[in-house]
Amino acid sequence: MLIAGFPAGAWGTNCYLVAPAAGEECVIIDPGHQAAQGVEDAVRKHRLKPVAVILTHGHIDHVASVVPVCGAHDVPAWIHPADRYMMSDPEKALGRSIGMPLMGELTVGEPDEVQELTDGAELTLAGLEFTVAHAPGHTKGSVTFGTPEAVGGADIPPVLFSGDLLFAGSIGRTDLPGGDHAEMIESLARVCLPLDDSTVVLSGHGPQTTIGRERATNPYLRELAAGHGSGPAAAPRRGM
Repeated sequence: MLIAGFPAGAWGTNCYLVAPAAGEECVIIDPGHQAAQGVEDAVRKHRLKPVAVILTHGHIDHVASVVPVCGAHDVPAWIHPADRYMMSDPEKALGRSIGMPLMGELTVGEPDEVQELTDGAELTLAGLEFTVAHAPGHTKGSVTFGTPEAVGGADIPPVLFSGDLLFAGSIGRTDLPGGDHAEMIESLARVCLPLDDSTVVLSGHGPQTTIGRERATNPYLRELAAGHGSGPAAAPRRGM
């Protein structure tokens, strides 16, 4: 499996292109602020053909380039229905202030085709299988995308595209509209804790990690794994 990722824009949001191999179809995950050029560079470099955009949630730092990317390749975008409004009304999703100086340069709205994600759905796109897990807490419509082992016949670890649910050493913020700390902790326990330690975590911001590393070092997962409640009360502010 080929995964080409890069941080984009003012918030350093990770955008990923995922394909069985170079020269094949691909899926684009979270093309955010100023991600369109990076997507085109990766498409050319690896000779890829995008077939869909899939979104971990609706914040503008993850969806700002959805319209131009989908339009350039005539592909649909997939998003959970609870976050769909954010593509057209990002200010409502952010509350009073975050990122508003940049709003004038952003392309808001929906692409021509939008498909809605559901919890437990199995998406087969670009010859790959993605399992959707609804994971509210950062937003009401946050989801993760998981891949199985042995993708493309190779014995490789499973991958979790965690969006802003889980980061290396941290978790997503819960102080924006739609955020909820209790929901975040429940999602971490339900979605992340059951995964194998070998699972590679590719987050919405920051470096990659593994479930095993986070189970051992992340204060939130450590508390949950030990059965000691909800971890620290205030989620750190990473990303948007």
